[in-house]
Amino acid sequence: MSAAPDLRQIARNVLKQHWGYDNFRPLQEDIILSVLEGRDTLALLPTGGGKSICFQVPALVKGGLCIVVSPLIALMKDQVEHLRARHIKAGAIYSGMRVSEIQATIDNCLFDPEYRFLYVSPERLQTESFKVNFERMPVSMIAVDEAHCISQWGYDFRPPYLEIAKIRKIFPQVPVLALTATATPEVVKDIQLRLEFKTENVFQKSFKRANLTYFVVYEEDKNSRMLRIMNRYPGSGIVYVRNRKKTAETADFLRNNGISADYYHAGLEPRERDRKQQSWMKGETRVMVSTNAFGMGIDKPDVRFVVHIDLPDTLEAYFQEAGRAGRDEKAAVAILLYDNYDVAQLKRNFTFTFPELDRVREVYRELCQSYHIEIGTGEGKVFPFSMEEHAQAVKMNATQYFNALKLLNNIGVILVSEHLREKSELQFRYNGDQLLKYYREKPEYEPIITTILRSYTGIFSQFTDIDERLLANRMETTEESVVEQLKQLRSEKVLSYQPQSNIPLMVFLKDRIDEKYLYFDKKIYDFRKDKAAERLDAVENYVKTDNVCRSQLLLQYFGEWDSTPCGECDVCRRTQIQRVRNKDFELISKEIKALQQQNKTQKEILSELSKKYEEPQIVEVMRWLADQNS
Repeated sequence: MSAAPDLRQIARNVLKQHWGYDNFRPLQEDIILSVLEGRDTLALLPTGGGKSICFQVPALVKGGLCIVVSPLIALMKDQVEHLRARHIKAGAIYSGMRVSEIQATIDNCLFDPEYRFLYVSPERLQTESFKVNFERMPVSMIAVDEAHCISQWGYDFRPPYLEIAKIRKIFPQVPVLALTATATPEVVKDIQLRLEFKTENVFQKSFKRANLTYFVVYEEDKNSRMLRIMNRYPGSGIVYVRNRKKTAETADFLRNNGISADYYHAGLEPRERDRKQQSWMKGETRVMVSTNAFGMGIDKPDVRFVVHIDLPDTLEAYFQEAGRAGRDEKAAVAILLYDNYDVAQLKRNFTFTFPELDRVREVYRELCQSYHIEIGTGEGKVFPFSMEEHAQAVKMNATQYFNALKLLNNIGVILVSEHLREKSELQFRYNGDQLLKYYREKPEYEPIITTILRSYTGIFSQFTDIDERLLANRMETTEESVVEQLKQLRSEKVLSYQPQSNIPLMVFLKDRIDEKYLYFDKKIYDFRKDKAAERLDAVENYVKTDNVCRSQLLLQYFGEWDSTPCGECDVCRRTQIQRVRNKDFELISKEIKALQQQNKTQKEILSELSKKYEEPQIVEVMRWLADQNS
């Protein structure tokens, strides 16, 4: 690299100061130096590759404010919390926040020179108020997380991402760092085109995971197979299923069979989700059964197995979810169990993914009527939202209704945000002198005010996550009493207080129009449908192919055509077994079984049979026999 040695050392010093590491992971330093040189940069790092470090370090080196665009509210909040824990000032703005929360965050970005990160949802970029304030901010770089969302070739295209190129024009010299864990070659090119890179500049770590072995198993009795897998592979694991009901059912089955397990999905109360996650992270719970809501931003290094008992919608999603195993670089497995019903169900779900456009218009009309939104009004309105109730109102199943909402989001008229406040938030509006005067006049509030001040820092300058239960314990009172006092202080404008909430919210992004004037680009609609069909075919091809290494199949999907067979997956083992079968397979198999009945250890069996057969042959037959019992 052409970067000056001192710039490289400065970056390492920042890493050491804030994260405690002496060196970067492979490719991280090259990406960081590229950004520090002022170059637009696209970084492709697999799940667990340390993407956040790639923009957080250069932002701290450069100073000023880094704008981070991310579609994942939970991940935004998690990263802000982690940065604040490292005494780095950061905030987030996303659709559904109250005006007071948004303004406080914007003021911090404008007037606090130590503020370093502002996380924003892509929808926020579309608002005029953001654009006006953005022009006044000391922006030094822009980071785009989940950058595949900007590409219509990608599996999760989100039109609001197209606004990023527009805000670039306000700061044309500010470098953009785009990051994603999965992208096909056509998506890689499209990301750079749509973000208006000055020159193509891609840093890509191979998607190959040498320590992760992929298995695809046709299995009708999935529960029994799942138990055998967990008995064979010790350690922590994740089981992915398609729906929320199945998470609880599967976790119950595992517990009833002696496996420490719990379940997780986005519909649980925030504190409950956090409790379950922490128990699993600490190893108190061995297995987490989850929908795809589990895993984003979770960095547990010692996951030994990931099992899918339902087919994923795309290979991109599968690669990310499977990739949560073996982040410590030790051996791990990703096992996908399927039967013929799964393939048929995947195709059935596809028919609901692209509902008829007239039905989408019907969904929009029902929403507006339900919330009493008149034509020409509604922009910025936020309401509690129950998808089940509204889906029933228009007689659509959940999958079809969800995808109708996605289409309405894609054209920018509504947005559904879940779990906007996973923790309660508070910021004092009175300064220290005003507070002193206040509780002298109302001494009954002195205990709660002083307890808050002793428990949290930075609470005058920004919204801070609080725990009402903790405050109640310290005050030796009830949580309900704390909440009531906080609400009273809020009503008297002493502080701003937003209680924890996990109620999904419906956000109207624009004033209502007559549904017949909703514009859907039919060419784009058909294009997206065709691409989705191709991705479905890729999933079916992955599970049904029995003559190409699983790792090679995945790598080829992501454009890596020069990889070698892994030698460990079900296809490679079957191929090796076939070779062995041609050379004394039956004889070796019978002798192994006979020695096993004599309670011989694997080492003893290997030692005895190696006098007659080649060791690799014996090992492969032993593996094959073990697989039959797993």
